[in-house]
Amino acid sequence: MGTPIKPYEDDAAKKAQVARMFDNIAHRYDFLNHFFSLGIDKLWRRKAIRMMLAEKPAEVLDVATGTADFAIGTAHRAPGVKVIGVDISAGMLDIGRQKVTKAGQDGRVELVLADGESLPFEDGRFDAFTVAFGVRNFEHLEAGLKEMLRTLSNGGKGYILEFSKPKWFPMKQLFWLYFRYIMPTLGKWFSKDASAYTYLPESVKAFPEGQAMHDILIGCGFSACRMHPLTGGIATLYVVDKA
Repeated sequence: MGTPIKPYEDDAAKKAQVARMFDNIAHRYDFLNHFFSLGIDKLWRRKAIRMMLAEKPAEVLDVATGTADFAIGTAHRAPGVKVIGVDISAGMLDIGRQKVTKAGQDGRVELVLADGESLPFEDGRFDAFTVAFGVRNFEHLEAGLKEMLRTLSNGGKGYILEFSKPKWFPMKQLFWLYFRYIMPTLGKWFSKDASAYTYLPESVKAFPEGQAMHDILIGCGFSACRMHPLTGGIATLYVVDKA
């Protein structure tokens, strides 16, 4: 995939830079995330959760859980499901734990500081996994995908929500205008970390999508992959199976 896109211009590994970036913006992350997406990201997560819960999983892994929106949303809609969320940013997890408690989900949502490319769980433990806008931040994409596959039970499914690039006028032009110019400016004002919101469009631009992402997922060992474009192609939900 070539040289990885990093948030900052120093020599630190991408993984360390991503953790630092999310620590820096954790206090404003939820506000900016929903603000920039006009709240549409909530609808995307709900769609993924509905599809996942139709399969009746008992234990779910949420990778790159951040402030735990996906994990909390899953637990809220399925009282019998246990969710473990992992992230490399302690700052994001601190906010997430506060949200878990406020949502009354202590004991059902557990948040763990861990690297998505080296998960501290046994093979085949989880019935399903979710990851929202996180695989783009992996330093080694295939390593992270193979770890999620490893910890997924046979017959289990994964739900990967990620930005993609709209192809058609005028959505394509509006998307890039927003991502390249408006978002970095507003992100700098609100979060005081301009690099974080410059990194976002650059990482989206460089990240594989559609058939290319499908082929990577199959190449990592998933037995099937179905793609669901969302909101004119701004995002894609990849649903993958483990045979």
